[in-house]
Amino acid sequence: MNKEKLLYYTTLGCHLCDQAREIYQITLNPEFFEIKEVDIADSDELIALYGTRIPVILREDTQQTLGWPFTAADLIRFLS
Repeated sequence: MNKEKLLYYTTLGCHLCDQAREIYQITLNPEFFEIKEVDIADSDELIALYGTRIPVILREDTQQTLGWPFTAADLIRFLS
């Protein structure tokens, strides 16, 4: 079975990112989802795109994003 691939845009010292990480870690089964964390500080382009929006989860299959704030229920709806 192929796992759904997600990118999690974050950066160090972001307390909202820590809250969002807790939500996805509790909500998403690692058997079905592969999440790669991407620090936006490593890219001027990512800072321009997500600097004021992080944390953000991106679905690699559809390129849709879910930005903060979100709940576990929001995350489930986003991935359905």
